[in-house]
Amino acid sequence: MSTETTFTDAFLLDSSASVAQNITRLNLLATESSCSKDLNSSPWDTPGGYGPGASQDDEIPADYPVQATIPESYLQASDEELDQRIAAARETLGERVVILGHHYQRDEIVKYADYIGDSFQLANAALTRDKAEAIVFCGVHFMAETADILSGDHQQVILPNLAAGCSMADMADGPSVQRCWDELMELYKDEDSSDGKAPVIPVTYMNSSAELKAFVGRNGGLVCTSSNAATVLEWAFERGRRVLFFPDQHLGRNTAKAMGIGLEQMPLWSPRKELGGNEAQVLQDAKVILWHGFCSVHKRFTPAQIAKARETFPGVRVIVHPECPMEVVDAADEAGSTEYIRAAIDAATEPTTFAVGTEINMVNRLAAQYPQHTIFCLDPVICPCSTMYRIHPGYLAWVLEELVAGRTVNQITVPKDQQGDAKIALERMLAARP
Repeated sequence: MSTETTFTDAFLLDSSASVAQNITRLNLLATESSCSKDLNSSPWDTPGGYGPGASQDDEIPADYPVQATIPESYLQASDEELDQRIAAARETLGERVVILGHHYQRDEIVKYADYIGDSFQLANAALTRDKAEAIVFCGVHFMAETADILSGDHQQVILPNLAAGCSMADMADGPSVQRCWDELMELYKDEDSSDGKAPVIPVTYMNSSAELKAFVGRNGGLVCTSSNAATVLEWAFERGRRVLFFPDQHLGRNTAKAMGIGLEQMPLWSPRKELGGNEAQVLQDAKVILWHGFCSVHKRFTPAQIAKARETFPGVRVIVHPECPMEVVDAADEAGSTEYIRAAIDAATEPTTFAVGTEINMVNRLAAQYPQHTIFCLDPVICPCSTMYRIHPGYLAWVLEELVAGRTVNQITVPKDQQGDAKIALERMLAARP
């Protein structure tokens, strides 16, 4: 079966299954895809790269975290045995541990989570469990860093698999952003400053390293989420003439466009080129300078997929994440954060067909939670967030049993020289409520 099979054909696979389940079956049979067919392979089977999902073809930084091999007993354990070991460890630890699970995690992990949400919701959730000595963050590296910045001094943040990173976050590193900033400061140094505004305010998306959160905090900027990006840009424009937005170009472009900023005022900054590949005048006329970064999952969605969904399901409601390309957001009915998508489906009172443009684990979970609706993923070739897939029950069992034994492994600690500035940037974000 080819990847050209239509959504209607997918129903022929099993008329009793949900749309999402059928599309999953269909795509496991696909012969041509940039995603590996080993979508459910264990993370220890792909130690050299991002993994089998949508980011597998992205460039991996030289300093990418490496997870040491865990004991063989975890690698060989059955699902049932891991379940028993995790349950026993959690009962022993009690309130001393809290487990956080991101929306994009596989179901085998989410079922153990005390809280499920997006990255910022989970960081906030950890703050409500001040008795917890250990915060086990089943997400990716930048999320665990944020939890460490916001958590108490008595708490330790643990990432079950150190190799669970984020290819988008990796697209903007400290030295590259600093070089960009230095070039912009040189370019804008002679501007009239009588209005009291800075020439440019840096804004980093939540999906970035603690180093970059510290950078924006140190330079008068702040962090944004996909839910408050417009409010953050308004905050920045009150204080500066322009915004440098990184690492996700699509969230920046979609947000600024919705605010009425023209595309000609949003040049793209390519970090390996002088002035980001732009003429000086273009940067002087700019309102939002967009970093050349993207989410490998969300860039897969296309207007053609939306058109096909509308053709196959007249009246379908299309909701996509704002990390999708602008053409996709424009073609959709709505765009919003993972929490927005979840809340929109939850609020639908009549049976509705939803085509959703975000990570497949979340889409399938929504389809199972809301059986009164027809919910499916826009992408006809299912590609998960491969780094999220690195959090496997074997790793979770390992870190929990180590805690029971009095040992902390895989602790994420943000350097002291970054914590203060990063916390300032996060607190500014907290104050920028939409």
